Amino acid sequence: MTRQANSAGRADEMTDTQETAPTGSVTVRFPGKPRPPGTKPAPACAGPRAHAPAHAPAHAPADAVGEPEHAAAALPSEQPPLAPEPLLARDALTPAQAFDALYAFCAPALVRQAYLLCGRRELARESVERAFQVAWQRWPEVAVDRDPAGWVRATAYEYALSPWHRFRPRYRHPEPAPADASDRALLDVLLSLPAPHRRALLLYDGVGLDLPETAAETEASTPATANRLLRAREAVAARLPELADPAALHRRLAEVASAERLRAAKPPAVRTGGEQRARFWTRAAIASTAVIIGATALTLHTAPTRYEPPVPPGETVQGVPPKAAQGALSDAELRLRAKLRSATGHGPQRMLPEPR
Repeated sequence: MTRQANSAGRADEMTDTQETAPTGSVTVRFPGKPRPPGTKPAPACAGPRAHAPAHAPAHAPADAVGEPEHAAAALPSEQPPLAPEPLLARDALTPAQAFDALYAFCAPALVRQAYLLCGRRELARESVERAFQVAWQRWPEVAVDRDPAGWVRATAYEYALSPWHRFRPRYRHPEPAPADASDRALLDVLLSLPAPHRRALLLYDGVGLDLPETAAETEASTPATANRLLRAREAVAARLPELADPAALHRRLAEVASAERLRAAKPPAVRTGGEQRARFWTRAAIASTAVIIGATALTLHTAPTRYEPPVPPGETVQGVPPKAAQGALSDAELRLRAKLRSATGHGPQRMLPEPR
């Protein structure tokens, strides 16, 4: 679920304007991500160049989908960004305050990204909340990570792309599609892509990660990630030719994600929900262990202490003559029976033998 720690060091292999990846015998060049002049190349929720979580939020550029809720009013003419700018360092915060700051700053952008991955509004919010709940449970590890926002993003992506959601009753029926026809067309194209291709396209052309950073987060090699990105772009361009330009695709991803009203829960509610879930599963584990111990003790108490061989089944004995049945009486036997019946005595006399 998390990215490999040693893979983040590959971020400096490519420049910010182009990356090369071998595809067979052809060298493929990717154009740089569209960024307005004066903005920094790596956003806080976009790659391994982020700062520690104990920072306060700053303003966000208009080159990506998703931003803090207050930024929409500050930039009414621009699309919400996919990932906000790096946080500005301030005084040290408590773990809860640092977590709340990270959540409030990155959760709106992550919800929009998850929506582009799965195409479901409720699942996108659930994915982000579950990712932050896991991050809060493992906060000592996440707080010292080079990119806490990237750690949470990778967890949210894994949850949103999980194939087990199709077996949940609430997700068996499709959600209402976007109102705009062009937004529906782009979302249909995205959802028709394989999950690895969709994720690589969103990270590179949507969030703005470099190719090595995208490969590190998807836990794939750089050539494999380049091939996935190329095939995803070809599939999008085949159905929507106007999005063959990466800059146009980046802009349309931002517009589709920002057109939906996706609101994340408040940070305290996420922390409380995570703690309640952890307590529930802890109690369930303790109860299950107690039941197993009780069943084992009962078995040891009622089990026999010596070996009792089972009774073998019956077998047919060969060579024994069958029992003869009683046949008809002979003449002598018939006369004897008649004599015995006629000479039957009554009273005490029958106990004495009669002389012949």
